Amino acid sequence: MHLTKATGYALRLLIFVGNHQGRLCNISEIANTFHVPESHMMKITHQLALSGVIETVRGKGGGMRLAKPPQSIVLGDVIRLMEPDFHIVECFSTTGQCRIDSNCRLASVLNDALSDFLSRLDGYTLADILLPISHPVRFQK
Repeated sequence: MHLTKATGYALRLLIFVGNHQGRLCNISEIANTFHVPESHMMKITHQLALSGVIETVRGKGGGMRLAKPPQSIVLGDVIRLMEPDFHIVECFSTTGQCRIDSNCRLASVLNDALSDFLSRLDGYTLADILLPISHPVRFQK
């Protein structure tokens, strides 16, 4: 199982914004902190905003903030939102062709494993991976 870079960037963005809840965060500072191109962060911000995970404020002094409390942002939902597909093997794809498809039990096993993976992530929220409020927020550059 391999998650895309976009999913990793989205999780980092949410951690950053979640650890700075008292203010608006902007794309530049997040991109600079994690050494990610701003264009990537813009796309991710747009996708997270469309889904209602974050809200954005335009204009001078604008930025982004969480649209809901961190304890209601489920990590499994974020992963599902960001991942284009979960085609672990070719047969999971709608265009996939497999010579043993009619006699194969592997797809069922892998599908169960994928369900377990996502189910485990559904047990965690953004709040579970944020720093405690009493802990100073420091991101290494």
